[in-house]
Amino acid sequence: MKTILITGAGSGIGAAAAHSLAEEGNNRLILVGRNEEKLNEVLAKLPHSENHCVLAADVRNASAFREGLRNILGDGSLECVFANAGVGGENAYGVDDRWDEIVSINLTGTYTTVMECLPYLRKSTATYKHVLLTSSILARFGVPNHSAYIASKTAVLGLTRAWAVEWAREQILVNAITPGWVETQMSKDSIQRHADRNASTYDSAYQEQMNYVPTGRMAQPEEVGNFVAFLFSGKQNSITGQALDINNGAYMQ
Repeated sequence: MKTILITGAGSGIGAAAAHSLAEEGNNRLILVGRNEEKLNEVLAKLPHSENHCVLAADVRNASAFREGLRNILGDGSLECVFANAGVGGENAYGVDDRWDEIVSINLTGTYTTVMECLPYLRKSTATYKHVLLTSSILARFGVPNHSAYIASKTAVLGLTRAWAVEWAREQILVNAITPGWVETQMSKDSIQRHADRNASTYDSAYQEQMNYVPTGRMAQPEEVGNFVAFLFSGKQNSITGQALDINNGAYMQ
């Protein structure tokens, strides 16, 4: 049985990935997030829920996260880590600048998660281990008022490349996903802010954004979750150091 840790598991892509991975029946999941109530709600809906557990922790707090891992895993190991926790939204320089908040969660939190999990990955006897980071389509291009978010998600791609090279001979494969619009609460909040700024409705703001997407739609969280499950499935062991785009054609290399 694979043991898989997912951060940001209480909602959105993290919760969807947990469901996809739980459906396989041979995975043990550790669901990590700051809101224990939400984590337990996700856990209760998972197939084989008795195999899984929750860890209420802030990924920015390395010592608390380390202690939580020790309590759950003991001398055990991890086969896969999905470092998915993150926040979105705008920032502006000044007294209320959210720079520190956004960068500390999206970048430092990702770094802390993986580095604290690394000893458990190294203990695993699996031929290949997997680390997956959540970046964003906004690591590919810029939009106004999101400097902290874009900087943090671009830096996540740097972590991906650095770790992929560093750990390749240990058979630890490191990749990132760069989702575009996915129908999560974070995306809905972003659309609403755009609508409010332009004194328009949510529906008109949504359609305006979808006009930039070739397929004209947002991805569903389940689509991303299924892709995560594939990457962790062992059906491929040659993809590493890559930023993998899931964006309905909104960005094409």
